[in-house]
Amino acid sequence: MSDLSLADRIDALLPQTQCTKCGYDGCRPYAVAIADGSVPINRCPPGGDAGIQALAGLLGTPPLPLDTTRGQHGPLLLAVIDEEHCIGCTLCISACPVDAIVGANKRMHTVLDDSCTGCDLCVAPCPVDCISMVPAQREWTQADADAARMHHDRRQARLAAPPRNRARAAPASNAGTGTAGVAGVGAGAGVGAGAGAGAGVAGAGAAAGVAGAAGAAGAAGAVAPAGAAVVAAGPTGAAGPADPDALKRATIASALERARARRARG
Repeated sequence: MSDLSLADRIDALLPQTQCTKCGYDGCRPYAVAIADGSVPINRCPPGGDAGIQALAGLLGTPPLPLDTTRGQHGPLLLAVIDEEHCIGCTLCISACPVDAIVGANKRMHTVLDDSCTGCDLCVAPCPVDCISMVPAQREWTQADADAARMHHDRRQARLAAPPRNRARAAPASNAGTGTAGVAGVGAGAGVGAGAGAGAGVAGAGAAAGVAGAAGAAGAAGAVAPAGAAVVAAGPTGAAGPADPDALKRATIASALERARARRARG
């Protein structure tokens, strides 16, 4: 007899795109809800009719037509970032459920095709509409589903870890290069806001901060050591706690202005 729970067996039949179209925050929560009998088996557009048939066979229930209010089944799509117009806001990195987007604050982002599940969760947060979904020209396989589940589980574990442990839990591809992981974990960029302040790029695991009016950030291009925190300087130059949300808003606003200016020039 299998040691797997019913939720485990249902989860094994789901495509693991983690698209949330079913109304749950990923494939595993949907599997648990199906096992509990609280939701029907037809709310997974990526799985389509084949997925519904597989679930019906496992549960011994009649198959249902796909609930198209959740989306339409179609060919696999991949996210593509228009790198010329990317402003490096990191919002798509935060949205990706499988760490398939790499980049750093105010630096160009790109999508790892082999890891992208086609969930399209990165499209809506992009403030400059530079992400599009294009046909992948291939089928989604069980190997893809297994890899996506692993990447999603690792991301969830990293986000659940205490802040001081997140650098160790960050994906190796991000931690070693100083690129930003999901939600900016792995690297941050400091933006100098005051006279004499310089932009500093923080290394892996560093927190980002804003230099205030006194310009206490130091010389431009200074690199903070791995694990260091860049703190905000107030009007008097006194150091205080970093405010990532304020930094994100200031960075996006500045980048949007630059993007608009570039487009206006032609």
